Amino acid sequence: MTLLPFIVLIGAMFLMTRSAKKKQRAAAQMREEMQPGTGVRTIGGIYAMVKEVRDDAVLVEVADGTHVLFAKNAVGAVLEAEEYDRIVNGLPHDDLKSDDAPVVPDDASALTGEGEGRIDLEKSGPDDSEDDSDDAAVASHDARTEDAKRDGDADAK
Repeated sequence: MTLLPFIVLIGAMFLMTRSAKKKQRAAAQMREEMQPGTGVRTIGGIYAMVKEVRDDAVLVEVADGTHVLFAKNAVGAVLEAEEYDRIVNGLPHDDLKSDDAPVVPDDASALTGEGEGRIDLEKSGPDDSEDDSDDAAVASHDARTEDAKRDGDADAK
């Protein structure tokens, strides 16, 4: 009975190391499939094009004419050609202005109907007298703020 927790712990450790080894094998296989002309992302987040694959290193071009030598272990992902092109070059402007793109309204009036129940949230000017109760509320708040400042100054002395 006392060996049961120990056996469960050993089994859990075995399963964890097995999954870690599987991930390492998959990453090594991905790095072995690198060929000149494929796009990669390094573990530092740099996108580059593979120019030369060596035993333990890979020569990549990060910009036109700028070559950098990375360790193979520094390659985080080998990207498909379409994905690399999309990330590095971005989407064409034609794709951004599609008729299928959803239109996002600048307010919630589209949800309530055409202008029905629309509330004007603009501040009223100094010559607009909406309601005297608003002015009274502001004056009351200002008075409480002044009282709090005086009480704080008195406590500090």
